[in-house]
Amino acid sequence: MSDMVQLGLDTFGDVTGDGEGGRTPYAQVIRDVVEQGVLADSLGIDAFGIGEHHRDDYAVSAPDVVLAAIAARTSRITLGTAVTVLSSDDPVRVFERFATLDAISNGRAEITLGRGSFTESFPLFGYDLGDYETLFSEKLDLMTHLLEEGPVTWEGTLRAALKDQQVYPKTESGRIQTWVGVGGSPQSVVRAANYGLPLVLAVIGGDPARFAPYADLYRRALTELGREQLPIAVHAPGFVAETDDEAIETVWPHARVMMDRIGRERGWPPLTKDRFVADVRGGAWHLGSPETVARKIARTVSTLELDRFDLKYAVGTLPHRDLMKTIELYGSEVAPRVRTILAEEQAA
Repeated sequence: MSDMVQLGLDTFGDVTGDGEGGRTPYAQVIRDVVEQGVLADSLGIDAFGIGEHHRDDYAVSAPDVVLAAIAARTSRITLGTAVTVLSSDDPVRVFERFATLDAISNGRAEITLGRGSFTESFPLFGYDLGDYETLFSEKLDLMTHLLEEGPVTWEGTLRAALKDQQVYPKTESGRIQTWVGVGGSPQSVVRAANYGLPLVLAVIGGDPARFAPYADLYRRALTELGREQLPIAVHAPGFVAETDDEAIETVWPHARVMMDRIGRERGWPPLTKDRFVADVRGGAWHLGSPETVARKIARTVSTLELDRFDLKYAVGTLPHRDLMKTIELYGSEVAPRVRTILAEEQAA
C-alpha cells in the first residue's frame, strides 16, 4: 500500500430516473456523466472511470468519447475505463483511441481491461461466446505488445497476425497506464502478474476482506516472477448521504430495480431490503454517511493493502442530482477523512 492512497469514482452511465417516474434520455445521461466528471475534478478526486456496456439500462457504449469530453473541461483528474471489454474489441483500435485520449488530456488517460460482466457485445460485434476465454487471453497478449509502443510482431488464432507493425499515435510518456480488472478468478490474478499489469479487484458482493487471498496471490506471483510490486485497486459500489438512514432509503428502490433486472437474467432471487441492508452493513456496499463510508473505505484499503479505491457511485435509476450530491460529499468529506484515518493507523 502506498503512503497516499488514491481515491476515485466509477460510473457505468446508468440510465437515471427523471424524478417523475420516467427515464432520462440517453443523450442527457451522457451529458450528465460529463458534468459528474467535471465536478469530481474540481473537488480534487484522483480518478474518474466510465464503464462500457451495450444494453438499454446503460447509456455509455463508447467511454473514450465521453472521457475526451471530460478531458477538455478538466485539468488534473485521471480518466479511465471501468472496464474496457477487450474480448469484443480490437486491441489496436483500443490503443489508438486511448493514445488519442492521452494526448487530449495531457497524459491523464488510463485503461482497465476486462472481460465485462455482460455479454451483449459478443453477438453485437460478431464474436462467438464459445471463444470467450481465447478471445480475452489472445487480445490481452496483443495489447501488452502494443503498450510498448514499438514495432509489433504478433500472431494468434482469432485475429490477423502483425509483423513489424507500428501503431499511432505514440504517447508523450511512452506508455498508457493499463490495469486488468478481475472478478475473483485466481488464474486471472496470476495472468495480470505475468504480464506486469496492475490489478483491479471488482468487489461487487460480500465482505471486501474475502478478496485478501487474491491480493496476496498477486503479490506472491509478482515476487516469484522477479517483478517489482505493482498497484492494486478495488472497485466497489457505494453512495454517500448526510446520514446512514438517508443513504439506505435513497438508494434502496433504485438498487432493487437494478439488481432484480440482472437477477431475472441470471437466475438470482429478488433482492429483499433485509438482504440489501445486510450487504450495506457487512458486505460490498460502501454506503452511508461520510463518516461511515470513510471508515469502511479505510478498512478495505488497510485490509487489502490497496493503492487505490474507486467507488462505483451510480446505482441504476438513481437521479443525477443525487449522484452530484454524493460526488460532492465524497470529494469534500469522505476522501479527506479516509486519509486521516489511514494516517492515524500508520502512526499508531
